[in-house]
Amino acid sequence: MDYTATQSGFRQRKLQPNMRLRNSSMDGSDGSQLFEDTSGAGSGSQSFYRNQQPGPQAAGFPGQSLLSDPMSNLAMAYGSSLASQGREMVDKNLDRFIPISKLKYYFAVDTVYVGKKLGLLVFPYMHENWEVSYQQDTPVAPRFDVNAPDLYIPAMGFITYVLVAGLALGTQNRFSPELLGVQASSALVWLVMEVLAVLLSLYLVTVNTDLTTIDLLAFSGYKYVGMIVGVVAGLLFGKPAYYLSLLWCCAAIFVFMIRTLRLKLLSEAAADGKLVRGARNQLRMYLTMSIAAAQPIFMYWLTYHLIR
Repeated sequence: MDYTATQSGFRQRKLQPNMRLRNSSMDGSDGSQLFEDTSGAGSGSQSFYRNQQPGPQAAGFPGQSLLSDPMSNLAMAYGSSLASQGREMVDKNLDRFIPISKLKYYFAVDTVYVGKKLGLLVFPYMHENWEVSYQQDTPVAPRFDVNAPDLYIPAMGFITYVLVAGLALGTQNRFSPELLGVQASSALVWLVMEVLAVLLSLYLVTVNTDLTTIDLLAFSGYKYVGMIVGVVAGLLFGKPAYYLSLLWCCAAIFVFMIRTLRLKLLSEAAADGKLVRGARNQLRMYLTMSIAAAQPIFMYWLTYHLIR
């Protein structure tokens, strides 16, 4: 026996099984995949879940059974009624201290009214009729009568005054949020103190008038227009322009307050606006002049330190 042949034959015999295994694996790859196909199992599980009957939560959202309960509906109706009663109680008590319905009247303005009112505050000398118009014992809205008091111009004037004060402080390198807050709070405190002082004076003099606290707040807030004019003129043209413009606005607000308040505070005034001599009317006239004279003092006090 040849060793080489035997050896080669042995090798041939040993290699044959390996070749058969490789051939069989290659042949099997034609009929099946390398990895196990799990798509069938997944589709089977999906079909299983599809065939399942829906539970009580799958039929609707979880709170549906709760909402369908008559007791829950009754509780919801009771809660809504309590909420509506609480809202009415809050509105009633709020209207007692802050008359919301009356405040709407003071903001019933338009652009024409604002323009005419600003002109009247700066130049009141040519205006003749100062009486407020009435319709069925109710004063007409401010947008229909330039003599009617409003809160729009005082509110916007106060905000604009604070902004102009901040601008003036910024041009002098003195601006700070704390200083601006002090400026705004001081102006507001002086306004409240002025209104309280007027109310106390009216009570002590026993004046029967239809002036309300909101009316006094509106009349006292008109001075911010002159203050803004004075500060802006001072920023643009210097101190002389500030003093000249502020002097003009002070005289204008004095005349405006005299002609507006005298028909409100003097009950014995004639229908055409002419005053009637009398001790009580003379005392009320002094009160009217005092209120009017206080406006220029506050205007100078709140603006002189803004111009340097």
